[in-house]
Amino acid sequence: MNDAYDIETLGVRAGLVRSQFNEHSEAMFLTSSFVFGSAAEAAARFKGDEPGPIYARFTNPTVQMMEARLAALEGAERCVAFASGMAAILATVMGLMKGGEHVVASRSIFGSTVQLFSNILGRFGIETSYVSPTDPAEWRAAVKPNTRLFFVESPSNPLTEVSDIRALAAIAREAGAWLAVDNCFCSPALQKPLELGADIVIHSATKYLDGQGRVLGGAVLGSQALMEGVYTFLRTAGPTLSAFNAWVILKGMETLALRMDAHSKNALALAQWLEAQPQVVRVLYPGLPSHPQHELAMTQQKTGGGIVAFELKGGKDAAWKLIDATKLLSITANLGDTKTTITHPASTTHSRMTPEQRLAAGIGDGLVRIAVGLESVADIEADLARGLA
Repeated sequence: MNDAYDIETLGVRAGLVRSQFNEHSEAMFLTSSFVFGSAAEAAARFKGDEPGPIYARFTNPTVQMMEARLAALEGAERCVAFASGMAAILATVMGLMKGGEHVVASRSIFGSTVQLFSNILGRFGIETSYVSPTDPAEWRAAVKPNTRLFFVESPSNPLTEVSDIRALAAIAREAGAWLAVDNCFCSPALQKPLELGADIVIHSATKYLDGQGRVLGGAVLGSQALMEGVYTFLRTAGPTLSAFNAWVILKGMETLALRMDAHSKNALALAQWLEAQPQVVRVLYPGLPSHPQHELAMTQQKTGGGIVAFELKGGKDAAWKLIDATKLLSITANLGDTKTTITHPASTTHSRMTPEQRLAAGIGDGLVRIAVGLESVADIEADLARGLA
């Protein structure tokens, strides 16, 4: 499809391949295997001499449509889809790196990602160093001769810290490493890391790409050459996205641009309201002028996004009291849903990190994260006011 189309059009039209029935909506191919016309055709497919589906672990038409649409949205040559966002991160490392090599990662990343790098990949000889997401000098200082990958979330989870993607891309190139950006919080509707110099974009499609909290999914995007290694890992190891989940995510991307605009407007209004509450120590939202990286965020992102973090006076007791007092908001660690969700990162998403790791990442006991949904902002504020009273 013509990449010159706007993102709203690409979200609705990109990647669509119709079957012989010429259906208007994307078809769902619920099959584990595909039949070949002859032994010679089967051999040619397996060898790669002839295009076409082989086995649904790595070639399913519905999944391929989802990959093509997301690639169009991100401006990537290729997308490889996975069963979850964590599977996508694992595949990036396993598909591109080997034992004895080194990762430089932001210390402000999702708790499960820290566990993956430190506790699992570390057992296979891949070392990870953690640095500030906002100080490029720390990234340069952490580079070793065997550094192969930079990994960052921007904005970060849960503090919404914004990294200078252009600066990190330049340092990575100097080091002969790839820069991978987890674009989960923004989605391509708000930020395109490849245009800022990143080599790899990673998604938990579970979040905003689906947008309604229905299915799990993940994706890795980049150049054709880089993604071949990631695809080879998928083909062999099989962390496969199901056709049904791919179809749901395809339909979710149709409304991505509309939803992200609405999430962002609601989040900005809520962040401004929270700043006026005496029980709140600080509010962290990239769209606020008070955010430490506000100016940088506004050069990289279209809006501040849909995630608001804030710290309460009174630590964990105050945070739990606020959360337990809500009646409208959903107490869950997921995000990117039409429904507003609220969580206490220190005891949920980042609970498997050590207290020292949380302290280094700035995740205090009084921190609360809200993924702002599409409800009335006045209703969200009233629900929070009950716990703040």
